[in-house]
Amino acid sequence: MNILNIAWKGIKTDFRDTRTLFFMLAFPIVLMLVLGTALSNTFTTSLRVDDIDVLYKDTTKGEYFPHFITEAKKSGLHFKKAIEHSDGEKEVKQGNFDGYIEVTDKGIQLYVNNGTSIEGNILQGMLASFVDQYNITSEVMKVAPEKLESAFTREKPADFIKETSLLPDKQPGSMDYYAIVITTMIVLYGAMSSSSLIVSERVRKTADRLIASPVRKSEIFIGKVLGSLVSNSICILLVILFSKLIFKANWGEHLGLVFLVLLTEVVFAVSMGIGVSFLSKTSAGPRVIIMLFVQLSSFFGGAYFKIDTPEGIFKLITELSPLTWMNTALTKIIYANDFAAAIPALTINLGGALLFLLVAIISLQRREGL
Repeated sequence: MNILNIAWKGIKTDFRDTRTLFFMLAFPIVLMLVLGTALSNTFTTSLRVDDIDVLYKDTTKGEYFPHFITEAKKSGLHFKKAIEHSDGEKEVKQGNFDGYIEVTDKGIQLYVNNGTSIEGNILQGMLASFVDQYNITSEVMKVAPEKLESAFTREKPADFIKETSLLPDKQPGSMDYYAIVITTMIVLYGAMSSSSLIVSERVRKTADRLIASPVRKSEIFIGKVLGSLVSNSICILLVILFSKLIFKANWGEHLGLVFLVLLTEVVFAVSMGIGVSFLSKTSAGPRVIIMLFVQLSSFFGGAYFKIDTPEGIFKLITELSPLTWMNTALTKIIYANDFAAAIPALTINLGGALLFLLVAIISLQRREGL
């Protein structure tokens, strides 16, 4: 009962503190909104191409090229027939059109503007496909005209080619990415509040009163740790729900496993804060150390900008950041349904938490008071 009372008192104190509400709730939400909106273009995997304007001149009386124009218009190409004595090449050079096609009995000539290389490449590819099909049609007409229709149509398409995407279409967008990395980053900030769980009692001169009360040191320690774990877990859960419902961030279909991985990070952060507070000899030392650690972990863990393929010493530093293994695990769970990716994150978080708790427990046993 003493443990629960101490934990409940700690939870109420945390939520009455405006700093807790700011750093654990308002700060991550605002940061998600700012970074997710401002850096949305860096996560765009597709390239927007406006409508392509094409000038053409057809001196033949065939029906194949008009058919090509009809089909190409469905893909956003706009064709305009050149008037007599007009200079199509000049029109393209002046940027009035993206390309100029001249169809004669001798063949097809295509002129594109170098300033619009993307549109030119698209036009060149479509025209090359048309020419290839036209050449095949011509050869079939020469050899066996009766088989022309069967050569280009099938009652049931044959599965000659099977496509497999090496890079799945499901990739995190800007808001999705920052919802994950900001949440994992803000969990580490919980170490700052937990570092003052015992130190605050010494600063307020209430440590002696707690020791004199009929409460064991182990109960005080467990109660304070439990209260901090619950407070931080509630804040993280609220941040996840807010980003999912308001920002429409994708947290996947396995929200329970995602929260479990984040919960182990909460345990790691709280344990680290307590462990560092017992290792430091000054009251301000733990907060300085933890702040430095959190900022470096956030920078090299991709909290502020996406790190794609680090190399050399930079790769080693990024792999040492807690955010790296957390973000990797969560991304694989959400976008690849890779449940095994949670195992390394769970193991490292709980192992690190156990190490810091052992340091805190041993230090507490050697002290006469708190």
